Amino acid sequence: MLQAFGSDVHKKVFDELSREWRTEKELVGILGDDASVHRSVALLRKSGLVETKWRVPEPGASPEKEYHSTYSRVQASFGATMEDLSELISLTFMSEEELRAVTEKLQKMVGGGNNSLSNLSRELGLSQIFIRGVAKRADGLAVRGQRIEPYVEDF
Repeated sequence: MLQAFGSDVHKKVFDELSREWRTEKELVGILGDDASVHRSVALLRKSGLVETKWRVPEPGASPEKEYHSTYSRVQASFGATMEDLSELISLTFMSEEELRAVTEKLQKMVGGGNNSLSNLSRELGLSQIFIRGVAKRADGLAVRGQRIEPYVEDF
């Protein structure tokens, strides 16, 4: 959530999707920049903050995906070690450049079939919480339980 709402564009996209169902084309019309809107929708989908459905088109037109925020309220009560929490917050604010080396290693290992979170943690010398965070931020990776798997957007 920190990453999703740390960007003005992501926040504007989420706010618009909280109001009503919108297609990417409609969001671009409202907010401008096509590439930024696409990245925001992809991040919000991957984070589980928006849901998707097909819009029934006018006769002869192609159907389009439309999006809406999944949550309108959040109540959180959780426990975490300060070490884990500080690692996640630090990871959230790292630039793409700072994460590039770790992300590339992780993608290469996962592409080679090493999907186990515990194996990846041991081989990379990084905590499981850090690896989970990197995978959630990375394009092309997703966290599935105790595994990191390749992720392909279905836009």
